[in-house]
Amino acid sequence: MRKNLLPCALSLAVAATASAVQPAYQPSEAILQAREEFRDKGFGIFIHWGIYSMLGSGEWVLNDPNIFHHEYKDLAGGFYPSKFDAAEWVSAIKKSGAKYLCITTRHHDGFSMFDTAHSDYDIIDATPFKRDIIKEIAEECKRQDITLHLYYSQLDWGRSDYNPIGRTGHEPDRDTSGNWDDYTAFMRNQLTELLTNYGEIGAIWYDGMWDRDELPGGLSPELWNLDEQYALIHSLQPSCLVGSNHHMAPFQGEDIQIFERDKPGENEAGLSGQDVSQLPLETCQTMNHSWGYRIRDNEYKSSNELIRYLVGTAGRDANLLLNIGPRPDGTFPPQAIERLDAIGEWMKDYAPTVQGVRGGVVAPHEWGVTTQKDNKLYVHIFETDDNALLIPYTGNKLKSAVEYKSRKPIKYTMTPQGPVINLPERDKNMADYVIELQYDKNLPYNK
Repeated sequence: MRKNLLPCALSLAVAATASAVQPAYQPSEAILQAREEFRDKGFGIFIHWGIYSMLGSGEWVLNDPNIFHHEYKDLAGGFYPSKFDAAEWVSAIKKSGAKYLCITTRHHDGFSMFDTAHSDYDIIDATPFKRDIIKEIAEECKRQDITLHLYYSQLDWGRSDYNPIGRTGHEPDRDTSGNWDDYTAFMRNQLTELLTNYGEIGAIWYDGMWDRDELPGGLSPELWNLDEQYALIHSLQPSCLVGSNHHMAPFQGEDIQIFERDKPGENEAGLSGQDVSQLPLETCQTMNHSWGYRIRDNEYKSSNELIRYLVGTAGRDANLLLNIGPRPDGTFPPQAIERLDAIGEWMKDYAPTVQGVRGGVVAPHEWGVTTQKDNKLYVHIFETDDNALLIPYTGNKLKSAVEYKSRKPIKYTMTPQGPVINLPERDKNMADYVIELQYDKNLPYNK
């Protein structure tokens, strides 16, 4: 059954009004505060989940040129995640020490995991499950004090008004008879729903703009109506942050800079060569190799590796958004649960060294990284065969050095280059050995 659609003119009027009051983005006090609160969270969990999980081949399976869209859409008729329990999900995430959750509301396949009035291709109309996944998660996040962020795809492999198509989604029966302006109006209408029907939202996490990078003007903010969309978001929820995984320097109106599979300043994955901005930073990374559930992908990173990735991201002044791809029955893979539990155990002792902190005054080294808060510098040592470690910082007077967990004093010697710390015997198999240095004054921070 076709739903009654809200007039597009309403969304256009709201967007135009919001745009008119925001000719140049000046972040409000509410946004500035939200940015700092976001930096303090340090760690979040990403969830990629949709009808694609039923095929066990990841969230990009529809991009296969041999798959017909009309047949793929039929998957929705069998999507019934009988074991989905929002309380279990959020509890497992909270136990890990994560402070926020970001979930896919609509991925590139165009299927909406929420109750939308602007498409029948959603969790309520197209599936026998008929429960609003996003609503249940939003309510549980509120109960358990976890901030909710919403992933939203700008790319759609099925709608006829996503036209002209970009470099992905060339399924054999692709319809491109629609109008682009209708598509951008559709996005604004759905964003309005997400920001009015699901309580307080911490951020909108965009993805997909890169799809049109080979088209003339394909990456221009004007084509995508970014000013209107961003102004709409900030007007509907004044504390809601905007981030976009477009692999470029941030555009006006964005509040977070996102790096995919790379820590800021690195480009090992080939997606993050852009300059690092002064905005709050976030790195998204997978536990295995996949975002959406992939039944053949059992190559999970070890718990120690993930803890070091979290710490290494914090040492580069960024948050880590660590991904889980739930199974089609609505459960987290057991490997993901094991790693959430292991991270949570580590966070019981060390959360204050990666949350509520900033990247340290000592840049990352081969041995590890530093984080800081006020007058304390946390030295995170991953690997070194040396018995002594130079901390190349002389800007403040060092008052004390202790092993963070045990609080045992650590001996050090001052040199013109900084203190040389005598490293005690320690378990070389531990994820991270942390030393706390306390200085006479607060450490400088340049953001």
